[in-house]
Amino acid sequence: MGEVTLSIFRGDSSGGDFVEYKVEVEEGQVVLDVVHTIQATQANDLAVRWNCKAGKCGSCSAEVNGHPRLLCMTRMNLFPEGEPISVAPIKTFPLVKDLVTDVSFNYEVAKEIPAFKARDPESGGGYRLQQMDVERGQEFRKCIECFLCQDVCHVIRDHPDNKEQFYGPRFFVRLAELEMHPLDTVDRTDLIRKAAGIGMCNITKCCTEVCPEDIHITDNAIIPLKERVADEFYDPFRWIFRKLSGK
Repeated sequence: MGEVTLSIFRGDSSGGDFVEYKVEVEEGQVVLDVVHTIQATQANDLAVRWNCKAGKCGSCSAEVNGHPRLLCMTRMNLFPEGEPISVAPIKTFPLVKDLVTDVSFNYEVAKEIPAFKARDPESGGGYRLQQMDVERGQEFRKCIECFLCQDVCHVIRDHPDNKEQFYGPRFFVRLAELEMHPLDTVDRTDLIRKAAGIGMCNITKCCTEVCPEDIHITDNAIIPLKERVADEFYDPFRWIFRKLSGK
């Protein structure tokens, strides 16, 4: 492919700027390959997080030309020849150094979600499930926790203070996986309404657009969870029933 120019953000929490690097690119390389070449030959102190280089660990999330992507799954031949390519850290989380951000917020949120708890087995010690129920939850289990959906969610990207009241799309996927599991017995509806703050999501579908696993986050996770909350807490007929029955 010849020589390309990568403009990589260099800096830390105190500030920084983009630095241009010219590097030879070979056919078939991805952006992560080129970043590694720069790290090995021109900038030994360049910080970048990665692990599997196969699009399954979610570690190498970044913004390439302003678009959230996995560096290991973004081929260099996607970009027009001769044009500089910018590589920046994801914006929603605090910067540690260069392309590395502190995503610990997500792991703290994960601790707040009650774990799966199965109902008692049927006679014989087993469980019987419909195939459609198995397939429904399988989509959500594809999540690799790259947090690109969290990065583009304007509720927390543009308003960091909302992180205390809003879990973000990755965890609505997790909650949907649990809530739609036919064997699970835990009721998380009140948590979804209050602590998770699902009412703050206005379903712009930006999270769905950047998901590298093609999970339909908005249509298959967020909207069904919103419907469950609405049925439980805002259905007038249920409200009247609870008032009359005392339940």
